[in-house]
Amino acid sequence: MSMQQRIEQQLAALGDLHLEVRNESHMHSRGQETHYKAVLVSEQFAGLNSVKRHQKVYATMGDLMGEIHALAIHTYTPDEWAAVGVAPASPVCAGGGH
Repeated sequence: MSMQQRIEQQLAALGDLHLEVRNESHMHSRGQETHYKAVLVSEQFAGLNSVKRHQKVYATMGDLMGEIHALAIHTYTPDEWAAVGVAPASPVCAGGGH
């Protein structure tokens, strides 16, 4: 199972209405699968600020977080997602070869 599939499997536990995980390692590292982006839409984020939402994602990821270098997290409630419909683009890596 790929790292992307493992991340998807972990995050599916949030009961998301929309889950998208992208492997963005090619933008950051040389041949290693270390950078991912997750877009999650869930009722579970209602009433939570961005810090609490991220904490919920980190808790769901558990030990898997220690196996990757970076996870860009974009969380939305269904109403927020209906309004924006797309997560922001990831920035270009500034280097560092992580």
